[in-house]
Order: sequence, then C-alpha cells, then structure tokens
Amino acid sequence: MTYTLGLDVGSTYTKAVILDEHRKIIARYMEATGSRLKEVAEKVRNQVVRTAGLQLQDLAYTITTGYGRHQVSFRDFQVTDLTATARGANFLFPNTRTVLDIGGQTMKASRIDARAKVQTFRLNDKCASGTGAFLEKTARYMGYTTADIGPLLGLSKEKVPISGVCAVFAESEVISHLSEGVPPEDIMYGAIISLTDRSLQLMKRNKLEPEYTLVGGILRWEVMANVLRERLGQNVNVPEGDMPQFTAALGCAILGQLRVRKLFAPRAE
Repeated sequence: MTYTLGLDVGSTYTKAVILDEHRKIIARYMEATGSRLKEVAEKVRNQVVRTAGLQLQDLAYTITTGYGRHQVSFRDFQVTDLTATARGANFLFPNTRTVLDIGGQTMKASRIDARAKVQTFRLNDKCASGTGAFLEKTARYMGYTTADIGPLLGLSKEKVPISGVCAVFAESEVISHLSEGVPPEDIMYGAIISLTDRSLQLMKRNKLEPEYTLVGGILRWEVMANVLRERLGQNVNVPEGDMPQFTAALGCAILGQLRVRKLFAPRAE
C-alpha cells in the first residue's frame, strides 16, 4: 500500500492528512503551530503516523503547504496553499468552481477549473478584519476565548452591526456596544456578518462562478456558511466535521499520490 502525507503548516494550526493509494483518509491530526515551525511540523507528522498505525518509512511521499511549508526539512515537495486547497476542494466536491478559504490570518477566493487548476484568485487586505483573527480578537475584547465563539453564536437573537474596516476600529465599536449593554452574543454575530460581507466582496472581485465551496477554520462555525448561503441566494458546499480545516492538507496528500504514480510509473522500452 502506498501512503502519502499532506502537511499544512498554517499560521495558526498545523494539519496533517495521510492518504492511501485508493485516496482513502487513513488518519488526520492537528495542533497549534506556535513559533517553532520545524518542531511542530515534525511533531504533527509523527503523531499522525502513530494514529494511522504506520511507521515513518511507510510514507512514500510528503508534500507541504502553508506559510511554513519551506521550513519542513523532510518534505519531498511543496506547493502553495491555493494549489493545495483547490485540489482538496475538488476531491470533496468535484463540481467546485469557486473556493473561499478563510484562515486565521488570511482570506483567499479562487476560481478553479474541472481539473482543479487555479484560474484566478484574490487575497484579502492585510487587515485582520478579513480573517479568523478578527473573530478571535472580538471574543477576547469581551473576555471570551476562541472556544466560546460557537456557544455565543448559538445564543444570538439579533445581529449588531460592526462596520470598522480594521480590527483596531472594530475594537472601539465592540467597546461601545458593550457600554450600551448589548449582549456579547449579538456582538459576536455582528462580527460574523462583517466577516461574511468582506468574504463576499472578495469573491465578487474574483468573478463568482458556482459551485461554491467554503473551507478554512472559520467554517467550523455553521453560522458563517448559512449567512453566505443567504447572501448568495444559493447553496454552498462545506466539508463535514473538521474537514474544512484539513482541506489543504488533503490536497497535498492527493498531489503526493499523483507524483508517486508519475515517478514510479513503468517506462516504455
């Protein structure tokens, strides 16, 4: 059996997926990235291999992606997160043509073709208001943690507008709302609406084309997908469970299988 490892060394979390030659996910694992990229990459690789019940020598090929992809010494190849995410989204939803990826520090919208090749893409501005960090900062302003965001969203009764174009100005709005007695859950929902509006603007700049697939850590909160469905007026794809966070790592593992077949395919005499 041929096993390949996809490793996504992201700014917030490092994710790993092991795939077999039938493109079945054997194991996946995720851990906070921190500042020691080389160490966390090796730790995540070792843990996912143990989870799969394999040995390191069982891995035929390793492909990395994410902002720390160049720091991984044991990689065989590296690709951009746009390429990896496109391949993963296409595998999960073969008719995908527009991909929105919202991570901890970046937001990316891309259009892909039927072969999972990126045709065009757009990135968010450097401001944190277009990323998952925006929601985390909003929660922190109110005395909550990232783990509290989901429960807060579930309690919201109405949205409270947050119009600040950057995290600094948004903080002032949050403080103002709190001083007026606005419930934290409604402020958090307003932050989600603000993030959704920015993501929709980014997608429109990239010329929307259905089907739409949404990935990235933010999509673990279903409210985000529901609001986008409402804004677009049609359905959007979201991978099940925690797979929105593993899409790029999955794409790397798929590309690894393709490269193994190409490298070791029998040559004609």
